[in-house]
Amino acid sequence: MGETAAANNHRHHHHHGHQVFDVASHDVVPPQPAFKCFDDDGRLKRTGTVWTASAHIITAVIGSGVLSLAWAIAQLGWIAGPAVMLLFSFVTLYSSTLLSDCYRTGDAVSGKRNYTYMDAVRSILGGFKFKICGLIQYLNLFGIAIGYTIAASISMMAIKRSNCFHKSGGKDPCHMSSNPYMIAFGVAEILLSQVPDFDQIWWISIVAAVMSFTYSAIGLALGIVQVAANGVFKGSLTGISIGTVSQTQKIWRTFQALGDIAFAYSYSVVLIEIQDTVRSPPAESKTMKKATKISIAVTTIFYMLCGSMGYAAFGDAAPGNLLTGFGFYNPFWLLDIANAAIVVHLIGAYQVFAQPIFAFIEKSVAERYPDNDFLSKEFEIKIPGFKSPYKANVFRVVYRSGFVVTTTVISMLMPFFNDVVGILGALGFWPLTVYFPVEMYIKQRKVEKWSTRWVCLQMLSVACLVISVVAGVGSIAGVMLDLKVYKPFKSTY
Repeated sequence: MGETAAANNHRHHHHHGHQVFDVASHDVVPPQPAFKCFDDDGRLKRTGTVWTASAHIITAVIGSGVLSLAWAIAQLGWIAGPAVMLLFSFVTLYSSTLLSDCYRTGDAVSGKRNYTYMDAVRSILGGFKFKICGLIQYLNLFGIAIGYTIAASISMMAIKRSNCFHKSGGKDPCHMSSNPYMIAFGVAEILLSQVPDFDQIWWISIVAAVMSFTYSAIGLALGIVQVAANGVFKGSLTGISIGTVSQTQKIWRTFQALGDIAFAYSYSVVLIEIQDTVRSPPAESKTMKKATKISIAVTTIFYMLCGSMGYAAFGDAAPGNLLTGFGFYNPFWLLDIANAAIVVHLIGAYQVFAQPIFAFIEKSVAERYPDNDFLSKEFEIKIPGFKSPYKANVFRVVYRSGFVVTTTVISMLMPFFNDVVGILGALGFWPLTVYFPVEMYIKQRKVEKWSTRWVCLQMLSVACLVISVVAGVGSIAGVMLDLKVYKPFKSTY
């Protein structure tokens, strides 16, 4: 459908100014002049630019991952830490470039559009790989939603605790449960989940980007101040010393650090969704390549600074979460601002990662039961202060709320989730960031088997697979250690 419309459009364009689509009657889109308010696939004209795309990517990348980087560098040391970070940023940049060529199947300018990562895999690689990719992607997004719930509750508690420490002058240990905070976060997400579409929440992305810069900058500033106060750069060339942790622990932690850094860069999953908001001409892939370069450069510099300064400030004792690990006690109001910014950012970021799951469920259910009233009927609810009434759909309200409740309950069950996030980083890194983009690129560009380029791409893929496996094993070992002292729903800090 998209192809024929695009081809017709291309052929007739110079004959008369307003080529009308031959849209089949069952399509929702009325026949319109192609260039006015619709794109070549009959959807509303996309308006995104390099800058909005960069903002989306930065929002997706600089998440709570940045807070664990000081810990990760502390495991690896001054040589390997920054080196591993650079390595991951190059791999991510390269695979994003490969992936941006997969937005359109066939021709880069007029090929059929793929709206999501999954569409690209389906149209380029076919059915079986598509199913596997779907499973991994949705597991990954689901895991991120859980990780964000935990991170947000930890930050809310950190605000409460830092004020409590401040009041008692550090005498009261201020133990508290994370559950009420997770529930509060869940309630906020249930409300936000009812906002129908990814594109309609452009401002969430901007708010989130501002917030992530706020807390990362505060973390960075506190690190610099701490280094100045210490008068020395702490830390060693090889990372945490064997006396502090045992030999085996050192190995597991090194592996887990790889998972944490991989997680900090994991966003290729939403790359094609972001590309689908970009206007053309110029070709979307060009805009996207610029946007990935800008955003990965920004995030890498940022990561380097935050991670290095955190490590320089605390050395081997670098906490797992820079702003809640109570390396910093004062100025307590600044920590509160940073943690509040984390919470606001995670509330938005949760939606950015949950919306693709919602879209997928809605689409598959609508395809399976096309005539069901319960699924398609919408009720209008007037919200005071808003002009247009809100269209509510029973099914959407029920299952989206169910999804949020599920993530919240799992978070309450296993609140030591940064290990599990390490597992997720490992699980998602190789297949989603490396394997599928490489395979799609080889297929799309018809790269010869055993040619130099093919061999290099496969070597990259295998190397990343090894990193993923190793990081996964390290994180699983971390979970095993946590399980020894674990009581469900009882976690206190």
